[in-house]
Amino acid sequence: MSQWITALPMYNVTPHHGALWRALLEDALDAFAQAGGPRDVAVLDNPGDDLLALWRRPDLLLSQTCGFPYRMLGLTDAVQLLATPAFDAEGCEGAHYRSTLVVSARAWAQGAVTLAACCGLRAACNGHDSHSGMNALRHAVAPYAREGRFFSSVAWVGSHLNALRALGAGVADVAAIDCVTLAYIRDALPELLHDVRTIGATASAPGLPFVTSHALPAEDAARLRDALDLACAADAPRAKALRLRGFVRLSSTDYAAIEQCADEARALGYPELA
Repeated sequence: MSQWITALPMYNVTPHHGALWRALLEDALDAFAQAGGPRDVAVLDNPGDDLLALWRRPDLLLSQTCGFPYRMLGLTDAVQLLATPAFDAEGCEGAHYRSTLVVSARAWAQGAVTLAACCGLRAACNGHDSHSGMNALRHAVAPYAREGRFFSSVAWVGSHLNALRALGAGVADVAAIDCVTLAYIRDALPELLHDVRTIGATASAPGLPFVTSHALPAEDAARLRDALDLACAADAPRAKALRLRGFVRLSSTDYAAIEQCADEARALGYPELA
């Protein structure tokens, strides 16, 4: 490959977080080059909206995807799993994470203090291809759904930040928020949580994986894994700000837990978040 590309689009909750992730990426690329990896690498600060197309590019050296497209949308055919970050955030256990179930303060005051009590309320969800916002919530709701429905409506709002804003604005009542994103918001944007209440958590699942194209030779993939470890250890204050404990080596089969969530919801007659 004459030139490679990289992008870390998943946890840029604020510009500050985005800058920290870019700095970690640059340190990883430096360590990778020093170990004999390719040096001609372009960092994409704005990879565009079609992330599935980005992750399928044969010149993708490094990116982070969601477990749902990785396991459910065929990404395993295009990428190889490098590592999964382990975070210091409530809801995280090693390289596994949960989504936090939240409701608006208004819905809480009207009795929505459990997920079962949210029947007939309005949901906000970041996207159809999200495990944390859609698949995990669908799995949690499935035991309470009747005839394939639980919510009165589902608004697809594009991000977890927008889901929280929808709750605060009174245009939605309930959402599932990735617990790492929620920790970042508590650190940097606590005002978004003033009118939000926590009512539970979803099942645990493997975290958002770092991946590379199958075009990258195995020996370079091993060097890149080591480079991620070095970048994490290179700046302890940065790692602390990112709540990043390190990187764990999971296998692709570990991500079957995400498919299992979808299968269990379907078995209960709830194939779509509705």
